Amino acid sequence: MRRPTLRAMSIAKSPCPTPWPALRAARHTVVPRRPVILHGPVAVGSVAEAHLPALAAWPQWIAINPEAVTLDFGPAPDAIASRWATVNEALRAQGLIVAWRDEPYGVWDEQELSHATIERAASRFWGTLTLGAHCNGYVVDAMGRPTHIWVAKRSLDKPTDPGMLDNLIGGGVPLGQSPWEALQREAFEEAGLTPAEIALATPGRIIELHCDIPEGMQREHLHVYDLRLPAGRTPQNQDGEVAWHQCWPVAEALAAAAEGRFTTDAALATLDFAVRHGVVAGDDPLAVALETLVAGAATGAPAAR
Repeated sequence: MRRPTLRAMSIAKSPCPTPWPALRAARHTVVPRRPVILHGPVAVGSVAEAHLPALAAWPQWIAINPEAVTLDFGPAPDAIASRWATVNEALRAQGLIVAWRDEPYGVWDEQELSHATIERAASRFWGTLTLGAHCNGYVVDAMGRPTHIWVAKRSLDKPTDPGMLDNLIGGGVPLGQSPWEALQREAFEEAGLTPAEIALATPGRIIELHCDIPEGMQREHLHVYDLRLPAGRTPQNQDGEVAWHQCWPVAEALAAAAEGRFTTDAALATLDFAVRHGVVAGDDPLAVALETLVAGAATGAPAAR
């Protein structure tokens, strides 16, 4: 286990080599897709043109037009969920929806309001918006400057990105939780942090992804958070989804992200941390490129009543 050796780190100009694949991947789309409209009408996603023939099996619910695919599962939320689930189960059986989780996700619009419920894995097939919550755990020197960052290695059993590097905490936001609430839950499962510890996390920014991935289309609002940990506080995974946590110099973590060793989400969250904390200068090409992906401020803790 690496032990943090606290030392100052000055503002840097591109402290890591190109090519930073995460920056390119975040907006990489080449697969032709057709917009998906949920009866209302609400634009909720898109589906690959190659998958349109499979959807023709449900003409009573799905209208395939040149401009868009319109879903009409009825007005009742329960009917929408049940009928959409029927379609998704059949698509799963055909191998078009993979990495099934049995986890309900919201069908969010760009304002992060949910209009329906679907299986998490189906969100990539339909190109619906998902929400993510990632937290950078870091250590500072005597002057309060970040010197080290906690890096996690994903378990080889993970259904997506097995064995890749990740942030201290990272996960999807299920239906019924906000990104902040999901972070509080994941903190113990992934890092063994207490509620009092994770409550000290501070919101960073929202990184917006819109990219082709093997499972389909990833449209995601990635809410990034930071958590300062004292030297000697070692995270301990609880759910078996993390192989290890190690505390790396920030520059070393950035270099690994630049080489493509981090997941796309985690690499962007790490870079966002480095820019906001002045490790990467605001006028650096990396910071400028990241800025094009920023959608706003991450959701923080709800106001006390």
